[in-house]
Amino acid sequence: MIYLKTDKEIEKIRESAKLVSLTIAEVAKYIQPGISTGKLDQIAEDYIKEHNALPAFKGYGPPSNSFPNTLCVSINEEVVHGIPGNREIKDGDIVSVDCGVILDGYYGDSAYTFAVGEVDDESMKLLTTTMESLYKGIEPAVHGNKIGDIGYAVQKHCEDAGYGVVKDLVGHGLGKSLHEDPSVPNYGKPRRGVRLRSGMTLAIEPMITMGSWKVKTLKDGWTVVTKDKKPAAHYEHDIVVREGNAEILSTFDYIEEITKIQIDKVS
Repeated sequence: MIYLKTDKEIEKIRESAKLVSLTIAEVAKYIQPGISTGKLDQIAEDYIKEHNALPAFKGYGPPSNSFPNTLCVSINEEVVHGIPGNREIKDGDIVSVDCGVILDGYYGDSAYTFAVGEVDDESMKLLTTTMESLYKGIEPAVHGNKIGDIGYAVQKHCEDAGYGVVKDLVGHGLGKSLHEDPSVPNYGKPRRGVRLRSGMTLAIEPMITMGSWKVKTLKDGWTVVTKDKKPAAHYEHDIVVREGNAEILSTFDYIEEITKIQIDKVS
């Protein structure tokens, strides 16, 4: 069942998406070689609770193996759902931070991949192309188009650059639930799939690899890695389908303000 959101509901999702964006920016202040992923997770959880919201990921999933943390922190060949812990980030790592919140009953969900220290040119190109593909996918997310138009735009941009597009994991609708219909694959054919209608709220999230698109889940039941152990990147925005142009509810502006300050300090 696909739920079209009212303007009031969209404003609530916008506030949740804004808090997610601010939370990832807060985490960005501390991402550097030597910090543990568990410390980043605690920073995020404290920030979310200070803003009268709840972590959306913590406790998500089956009771027998629910997700134990606030953030998914995925490093290098880890695509998504990395569980924070004692692992320390190293110079040259690429680090995906995926975060979700529940604010006033509505969900926000966003992800950003960081380059830590001296990252090789090949990895930087992967990050750039993946972020570009996110915005390529958002462009056709307008009333009257189809879900396949989104996936096709992402897939074409990334595969033309020689990258793999993960097929086992997809974007999704969101609102009062973290994952709602419809699914939003990062691959597809134009004019195929569910028809997009104004008021649909979607999380579009390209997960792109430097090598093969094939992935596997580790024994922890959560962490998804590339089978060939090559790096992956992940970016995610919450959007609302509109007439003419999609509206982006989350933002990377806060994150990029922080990373620019950090770059300026180094240079």
